[in-house]
Amino acid sequence: MKTVLVSAVALIDADGRVLLAQRPEGKSMAGLWEFPGGKVEPGETPEAALIRELHEELGIDTQQSCLAPLTFASHSYDSFHLLMPLFACRRWQGVPHGREDQELKWVFPNRLRDYPMPPADLPLIPVLRDWL
Repeated sequence: MKTVLVSAVALIDADGRVLLAQRPEGKSMAGLWEFPGGKVEPGETPEAALIRELHEELGIDTQQSCLAPLTFASHSYDSFHLLMPLFACRRWQGVPHGREDQELKWVFPNRLRDYPMPPADLPLIPVLRDWL
């Protein structure tokens, strides 16, 4: 089974809320909510991939020094195995907006379970909630 490396982030605002992005129509698991991020390309570090994805998908910029490794997910789907480091980030430039027509929501940690998420994201919630 192929392993896919995806980098994700918990963007945390000044009120302690976490940004979730809804997967757009046409993508697998459309309609589910997830932590922003994306696939790590060959030759990229997880941090570099995340910086690139945040700019492409949300129109914000951050630096590697602002990304704190928090935890990771390891989950087998039917056709691949997902390995996903989750970083925490409290500092970025710009205002996040869905550049790929995805809906965004700022959510308090104790409300994250109110949003349907892909199976790989679910084990990240208690770690994030305890950390915050």
